[in-house]
Amino acid sequence: MKILTGTLTELQQQVTTRQQTVAQNPAVQTTVQKILADVKLNGDKALLAYNATFDDVAISDLRVPQAQINAAMADLSPKLLAALTLAKKNITSFHQLEMSQGFIDSPYPGVIRGQKLTPLAAVGLYVPGGTAAYPSTILMTAIPAKLAGVKKIVMVTPPQAKGLNPAVLAAAKLAGVDEIYQVGGAQAIGALTYGTESIPKVDKILGPGNRYVAEAKKQVFGDVAIDMIAGPSEIGIIADDSADPVRVAADLLSQAEHDPNARAMLVTTSPALADAVSKAVDSQLLSLPRKAIAQAAITNQGFIAIVPDVASAFCLMNTIAPEHLEIQLPNPITYLNEIHNAGSVFLGENAAEPVGDYVAGPNHVFPTAGSARFFSPLGVYDFVKRTQFIQYSAAALATQADAIVTLAQTEGLDGHAEAILKRITR
Repeated sequence: MKILTGTLTELQQQVTTRQQTVAQNPAVQTTVQKILADVKLNGDKALLAYNATFDDVAISDLRVPQAQINAAMADLSPKLLAALTLAKKNITSFHQLEMSQGFIDSPYPGVIRGQKLTPLAAVGLYVPGGTAAYPSTILMTAIPAKLAGVKKIVMVTPPQAKGLNPAVLAAAKLAGVDEIYQVGGAQAIGALTYGTESIPKVDKILGPGNRYVAEAKKQVFGDVAIDMIAGPSEIGIIADDSADPVRVAADLLSQAEHDPNARAMLVTTSPALADAVSKAVDSQLLSLPRKAIAQAAITNQGFIAIVPDVASAFCLMNTIAPEHLEIQLPNPITYLNEIHNAGSVFLGENAAEPVGDYVAGPNHVFPTAGSARFFSPLGVYDFVKRTQFIQYSAAALATQADAIVTLAQTEGLDGHAEAILKRITR
């Protein structure tokens, strides 16, 4: 792995430049724009053509039959069913804690104000396919939607030459997905945004995907709501010489195997650990089934940064704002307040990132590419709208009318002022 050294300012500049290289790609932007326009104009015809072109799969019906979904569930191995059931239990119990009922209060006599929560009517869940199957992502996106009260959950996932992975279909049934369609990439985002002959238009699109999916979500935002602009997976690790280099290397590779553009990053105060982790990564790559993908990610985006102290490590990692952040330091929970920008934090040597990916309960759909500075992990709150309301009695309005009129006239909006004056002078 590349080992970076320098002042904190120099390191911050280096990691920011590397991040921008992944996040911006004009060629992808142009391609996605054309795909979205095609889907909007030609609907299912465009989707079927893209399935054949991009996924080399020719199908006549985009929707997965319910009988196929039921069969996948029935054929699921007891071991996998138990794992999915445990994950569902823990995801449900965690996200139930996020649920809110809105509020109402009366700060003055005759004044009622508050906020009501309304579930979104329909949401679209994008589940990545391609080189791996992600039943866990279905649980992570559909369960919070169900808890929020969403009535229709539509799932899209890239078609597979040998048919969709039964685990994906079973997870969808277990999580309560209503409809499943075989389409992926930017074209799937277009279908959910504009609707086609087969696929219904939704109110919000959620879930991670490749750079084309991320760019498509960015371009359709405004026509439809989105959760966030998700890029390639990331893991950041802060460690000192107490960390086990073999475990640190394994954790870096656990994310590097996702995508050739995934980012695996270690920030350490120990040159000895940096050297040991770099060697361990090389060694473990030899036996990794997804070696080619992981090797590309490590070569293209991976790095180890050596800093003088722990405070500098957190400063640099807050600049990176990683999707996943592992703290491999003694008493890791004492550093929580030092973390300002991260999707999810994994504390200590036993909280390996895959624990959060699958069974811990907190969501695994996180902001990437530095967007943890302003985005949060997926949750129940992503599936509801907040509507405010107010009610004033005549007496209550009279007591505050002068302030309203004064502010309206200050802003040059006399019509606003008159709307109040006509209520209190009649």
